[in-house]
Amino acid sequence: MLLETINSPADLKKLQPEQLPELAAEVRKFLLETVSATGGHLGSNLGTVELSIALHYCFDSPSDKIIWDVGHQAYTHKILTGRRDRFHTQRQYKGISGFPKRCESEHDAFGVGHSSTSISAGLGMAAAASLDGKRNHSIAVIGDGSLTGGMAFEALNQAGHLKKNLIVILNDNEMSISKNVGAFSTFISRKMTGRYYRDLKKEIQVLLKNIPAFGTDILQFARRAENSLKGFLTPGALFEALGFDYLGPLDGHDLHQLVDVFNNINQLDGPLLVHVMTTKGKGYKPAEETPAKYHGVGPFDVATGKGAAKPAVKSYTELFGETILQLAEEDPKIIAITAAMPDGTGLNPFSQRFPDRFFDVGIAEQHAMTFAAGFAAEGFRPVVAIYSTFVQRAYDQVFHDICLQNLPVTIAMDRAGLVGDDGPTHHGVFDLSYLRHLPGITVMAPKDENELRHMLKTAVYSGLPIALRYPRGAGYGVPLDRELKCLEMGKGEQLLDGDDLTIVAVGATVYPALQAAEMLKVRGISAGVVNARFVKPLDTGLLLSVARRTGRIITVEENALQGGFGSAVLELLYDNNLQDVKVRRLGLPDRYIEQGSQAQLRKDVGIDAEGITAAAVEFMK
Repeated sequence: MLLETINSPADLKKLQPEQLPELAAEVRKFLLETVSATGGHLGSNLGTVELSIALHYCFDSPSDKIIWDVGHQAYTHKILTGRRDRFHTQRQYKGISGFPKRCESEHDAFGVGHSSTSISAGLGMAAAASLDGKRNHSIAVIGDGSLTGGMAFEALNQAGHLKKNLIVILNDNEMSISKNVGAFSTFISRKMTGRYYRDLKKEIQVLLKNIPAFGTDILQFARRAENSLKGFLTPGALFEALGFDYLGPLDGHDLHQLVDVFNNINQLDGPLLVHVMTTKGKGYKPAEETPAKYHGVGPFDVATGKGAAKPAVKSYTELFGETILQLAEEDPKIIAITAAMPDGTGLNPFSQRFPDRFFDVGIAEQHAMTFAAGFAAEGFRPVVAIYSTFVQRAYDQVFHDICLQNLPVTIAMDRAGLVGDDGPTHHGVFDLSYLRHLPGITVMAPKDENELRHMLKTAVYSGLPIALRYPRGAGYGVPLDRELKCLEMGKGEQLLDGDDLTIVAVGATVYPALQAAEMLKVRGISAGVVNARFVKPLDTGLLLSVARRTGRIITVEENALQGGFGSAVLELLYDNNLQDVKVRRLGLPDRYIEQGSQAQLRKDVGIDAEGITAAAVEFMK
């Protein structure tokens, strides 16, 4: 097999061009076999097999910098750069990352995981190369979805101004371009990148400039004619206006065509944008037919495309979707907003039932927040559903456009806490820290799926800026109340009384705290348990009461310890002259947590039942 001989881009370059399609077929088969066993991002990676091969065949990584936006499409890149033998460990505990990572390989030019960053990073590298006098290339590979992020356009704008040697590959798997126009545009792009054409164009420009009186006018007319022709034949007018030379669209699965064009642009200067058309899930029929379903998958059977049986217990995401739909049935003022994640946030049923009240803004979290603030200013009840890790990208909008104006926007933060296999770029473990200090915001987290439903109603009808965070995965299967009620703001609940210490837990750590209390009871330690519910405002009366009673408090949170829930409790005790109360904080240490199952990671950082028990036993000494 050809693939077994490829351990680096240098090995790839030893192949003849006619061998590349055979290699692509082997890579695609390898991807299917591996991802079906481990899970991962499948559809996007099947779509970029040929593109990845062509890039490494024509350019010289790591001297040439290839930056993969988001990283969902970089599996073939990893396989071709010496990680084939370890690829079965991708996204696994102590395995390789599912995303490009600088510390993992010299060929991973830039670490990614969030979208729309590649052009900015690539431009920075291109500008650095210019200052160093280097002639290497910076190549940013960005998908059409990521191009909806405002940061990408900011970078395009500056790149067109700086005129550095930046190549942007637009991997487009959504736009439909007619065959006739596409074929002719491909022909034009290939000819316009050829050395003969470029040299001839430069010579004509010099010749026209030297013609007395009329030369400059003729040159300007020629440029307008060329731009009009390219604008008519290709969809690249926007990129040309930003200062890029636009090439394409190209068939992203035609290796001969890709290699031909990439070899040509290897010799060119200035910012270039190459428009490449690919098919998500290419070569695997189930993924081609339902690409959204195969974007991120768990283990599945290749023959049938079926994954593991769906858990009997509904996920927090599903129940959030059901609850907002239930509330919206009764209230036409409820609006749902998401940033390119209608399925991942459970809002698909809402979008189908209330299409006029559902808004998917694309990968534009900043816009989503201010868009919601505009709705709130006009008397609506907007709910913005975004993963916790992506809310980080809209911090200023939460502060300036929502909290400062005291607008009643509900921020539903899915995937809060440790999310598992996607690793440090996707763990939502900082939101308590970066939100709780904002004046006017209320931050809460449910102990189970039933409490989530009540909290959502509480948030929607609070009239306040609310951040509601809940974890990834299934709930506990607790009974669901038929009637939704609004909880009293800032009030926790005492679940167990204790004489020796009190465990004050929030969100996903409450049930492990209850289990720990039972384990401590066997050891002769009487531990109380409080479900804080609210990180801001804290239930001052309840917390001060249990602090005075037991004199020892353990706080537990699935968040960074710095500035998190435990810090808020310490501040409360200090402000009320209870510095003599002993406090032990359990949460995430001051380091980035790698990928692994949620259970394994919670065990590692000591916030599962056994970890809480061990900490309490040590605390009592």
